Amino acid sequence: MTKRIAIGLTEGFADWECALLMASARNYFGFDVVAASPGGKAVTSMGGLTVIPAAALETITPADYDALVLCGGTIWETEAAPDTAGQIRSFHDAGRPVGAICGATLALARAGVLDRSGHTSNEAAFLATAPQYRGQALYRDQPQAVRDGNIVTAPGTAPVTFAAEIYRALGFHSPDLEHYVKLYGREHG
Repeated sequence: MTKRIAIGLTEGFADWECALLMASARNYFGFDVVAASPGGKAVTSMGGLTVIPAAALETITPADYDALVLCGGTIWETEAAPDTAGQIRSFHDAGRPVGAICGATLALARAGVLDRSGHTSNEAAFLATAPQYRGQALYRDQPQAVRDGNIVTAPGTAPVTFAAEIYRALGFHSPDLEHYVKLYGREHG
C-alpha cells in the first residue's frame, strides 16, 4: 500500500524546507504527498511560490495519512499561526510520524509532544518562546534532524536529514535512501 504524507503549509512557508521531501517522496520513492493548508486556502511561500493545497490542514487525520509534516515559516512565531495541536496529538497518539522543521517546531512544542521526546530546532531559546514548552532537558543542539520514535524535528538548515528521518519514521529504509542522503548532503561533508 502506498504511504500517504500530509505536508502542512502556511502563508509564508519556507520553500526549501520540505521541497526535497515532497519531490523525492512523490517522484522517486512513489509516496502520495498531499499539501494541506489552513482552510485549504492557497498559500504563498517566502520565495513567492503559490500553492493550491488539496486539503484543509484541520481535516488531516491519522486514519487517512501515514504521517503529518509541518513546514516552517515565520508565521509559527506569530499570533496568526494555525492551531495544529489537535492534529499533532492525534497523529502522535495513533503512533504515526509527526515532523516539523524550523519555525514549525514551535507547533510541536505548543502541543506538548516535545516534552517527552528528544528533539532539535533552530536553537533552544527559540523553542523556549512557547510558554507551554517543557522539553528543555531533551533538546539536542545539533545541525542534523533528530528522530525520537515517531517525532522528527530539524532546524531550517537541515532539509536533507529531515527528509531522511521522516522516511525512517515511516519504516522506509533502503540503499536508495542512503544514496539520496549522501547525494544531497554531499556539499556538507
